[in-house]
Amino acid sequence: MKIAITATGDALTSGLDPRFGRARYFIVVDTESDAFTAHDNRQNLNAAQGAGIQAAQNVAGLGAQAVISGNVGPKAFRALNAAEIAVYLCGEGTVADAVRRFKAGELKRADDANVEGHWA
Repeated sequence: MKIAITATGDALTSGLDPRFGRARYFIVVDTESDAFTAHDNRQNLNAAQGAGIQAAQNVAGLGAQAVISGNVGPKAFRALNAAEIAVYLCGEGTVADAVRRFKAGELKRADDANVEGHWA
């Protein structure tokens, strides 16, 4: 399974970025092989609006079946849900920590957005 994790940097040792749409990077990890790729999200960092929706489209294009982030707003959540991408919330740690917790079944699947839109 491919999961996309919001990250502050481009490595597994990078911290989780608490923002989905305006995350600095998405690290896509294949949970079966542990192979990963880093994807810059610079185009959405300063977007006036639509960052969450655009990020959701980007993640879908990367083939992710799940997302791990600290926070996901309502528009991004709906876009991810429409793309059949599960959302898991994880508030702290590194990308590697989030992957470990996901594999161990410690992260709960989100039923809805956990923040209002335009969360900075």
